[in-house]
Amino acid sequence: MKIDTQDMISSILDSISRIDYIKPEEIPGIDLYMDQVTTFMEKNLKSSKRYESDKILTKTMINNYAKNNLLPPPLKKKYSKEHVLLLIFIYYFKGILSFNDIQALLNPITEKYFQSDSSYQLEDIYREVFRLEKDQVEKLKEDLMKEYNISCSTFSDAPEEDQKMLHHFAFICLLSFDVYVKKQLIEKLIDCQVSSQDHPKK
Repeated sequence: MKIDTQDMISSILDSISRIDYIKPEEIPGIDLYMDQVTTFMEKNLKSSKRYESDKILTKTMINNYAKNNLLPPPLKKKYSKEHVLLLIFIYYFKGILSFNDIQALLNPITEKYFQSDSSYQLEDIYREVFRLEKDQVEKLKEDLMKEYNISCSTFSDAPEEDQKMLHHFAFICLLSFDVYVKKQLIEKLIDCQVSSQDHPKK
């Protein structure tokens, strides 16, 4: 099977240009039952699924989040708009971080801003974070193309019939190294955050 990496890259770059997120105003302004939450998440995040059969969030997942204090418990079996905002954060984090890391990262935010009387709300944090990520799209596209071009310059001494496959392999290795380094950095930042919370300055 031939691997047409260039066509694949073009397709990915095109999809990156259309990356969007669930805007707070798209979240229902009324509290939702569990089935309504899972249906909403499935509908609005389905483009991020790898396989059609993949589930965005299941009832079991959400119950486990609440049971293990990652998500505040629902009120009378209903989930608020802020619950949904937290579930969106959890969905994106769970692909790269452990449960404990997500808990260490989100719990301070939840404790301070979930259904808070503060003038600064969880929705404000959500808007700001996703605005930052949206601004990174063009830079991400440039970085991808740079790594792709680097991978295409490798294995010049390999048999010609193998070069395309090896370029593909090199590109995946470059991307994997990038993910590995960033994951290490994220974990160290979380560890520092936990350490500072355990040993507050006097």
